Amino acid sequence: MLGLTLSFMFVNLIGIGLGSGTFANPAWLEADGISSGALILAGYDGLGEFGKFCGVIVALGLINNNVPGTYASALGFQVLGRYGKMVPRYLWVCVIVLIYFVCAVAGRNNLFDILSNFVALMGYWTMIMVAIVLEEHLIFRRGKLFDWTAWEDKKALPLGIAAMVAFLLGWVGAIIGMYQHWYIGPVAIKVGGVGADIGVWVGCAFAMVVFVPLRWWELRRFGR
Repeated sequence: MLGLTLSFMFVNLIGIGLGSGTFANPAWLEADGISSGALILAGYDGLGEFGKFCGVIVALGLINNNVPGTYASALGFQVLGRYGKMVPRYLWVCVIVLIYFVCAVAGRNNLFDILSNFVALMGYWTMIMVAIVLEEHLIFRRGKLFDWTAWEDKKALPLGIAAMVAFLLGWVGAIIGMYQHWYIGPVAIKVGGVGADIGVWVGCAFAMVVFVPLRWWELRRFGR
């Protein structure tokens, strides 16, 4: 944990330095207008050829940073069902790399905007999922131990009806409460007279209210 904290602090401080430098260095400002990568290379200009080498190391570090996420995505495809499991994990990795390579090439001129919008959407669904998982653990599995040997036994796993319905209705709440430059929800625009992004909270509220009675019904009806 200490290692992660120090590494994040170090990189964030470098980012702050580069961002602040654009106000005092016209060359850095011009590079920032091209891309964040160009700004990093401009920051290394004072080191000459060694600076270019450092830029290559940073680029390779970005590739390395994709490895855990790519592996986790491949694992995610395999746990979707027995058909996904039949495909070797290394093939899933190749498919995933091909997908994000094509997306990166197609959106290279607007990559920052695309990532900003995508990260915002991730925030909505992640919090909805967290709300559902917390209710499942704190309300319905309180004091119960998990049987880790049954992770692939369909008869021992929940059907997911309550979770899916709560998740979809949570998204309805997120949509009506989100405030993004590409979309403003009808509820979000009414907050404070000027609007505010409350999509996360509305989405969580919808999911939390709906999940409990549906999960209770699911357990009563199907026993799992």
